[in-house]
Amino acid sequence: MLRVKVINRSNNPLPSFSTVHSAAVDLRANLDEAVIVKPMQRVLIPTGLYIELPEGFEAQIRPRSGLAINHGITVLNSPGTIDADYRGEVKVILINLSEEDFIINHGDRVCQMVLNKYERFDWALSDELGATERGSGGFGHTGRE
Repeated sequence: MLRVKVINRSNNPLPSFSTVHSAAVDLRANLDEAVIVKPMQRVLIPTGLYIELPEGFEAQIRPRSGLAINHGITVLNSPGTIDADYRGEVKVILINLSEEDFIINHGDRVCQMVLNKYERFDWALSDELGATERGSGGFGHTGRE
């Protein structure tokens, strides 16, 4: 099992997987007082967590589906990326896409975090690319159904 070093400067429990097959953990707000997010307002929410990811891994910050569908709250730069060499506090950029104020309290679950392994790459400059059945079509080129 992959081990990730963490410093928890909040009084929230460490994030944990909700079920045996959960891909992500929920991160909680670490606030001194409630934050009111007005419609179309973006806010930076601290978590109180500091992590040390192993080389070759990133953490992705993603919206929670319940907040998105029920309240219009989503991660603005979704997915947000935390690089393996970042050691600052994990913070979340949220936006309120609804028409109503939304209140975030200390300890509220505000986003999900998933770890991904990635590969570094080098560019191979070329004058042409290999042919595929799809060709250069994109943005709906394969149809709606």
